[in-house]
Amino acid sequence: MAFVRMHIYVSGRVHGVFYRSNTRRKAVELGLTGWVRNLHDGRVEIVVEGAEDQVDRLIQWCRIGPPSARVTGIEVMNESPTGEFKTFRVKF
Repeated sequence: MAFVRMHIYVSGRVHGVFYRSNTRRKAVELGLTGWVRNLHDGRVEIVVEGAEDQVDRLIQWCRIGPPSARVTGIEVMNESPTGEFKTFRVKF
């Protein structure tokens, strides 16, 4: 199983709808590491590392998000994994 790192930007109604906390919950459930944070431009930024199939599952979840979110776009960039993360956390 390949270990991958993805840098994700999610656009739409993703602030104030528990997108970050639900992303963290899903990432932990999938055994992933990294972080999620809100950006000043209204997007959510995610950096995630883990098994490729589990990262793919998180990306699919990000396309929908929690029930009150309205995702209008997602940008995913493949990066070289570093193994720097021990957990998945919400950055403030």
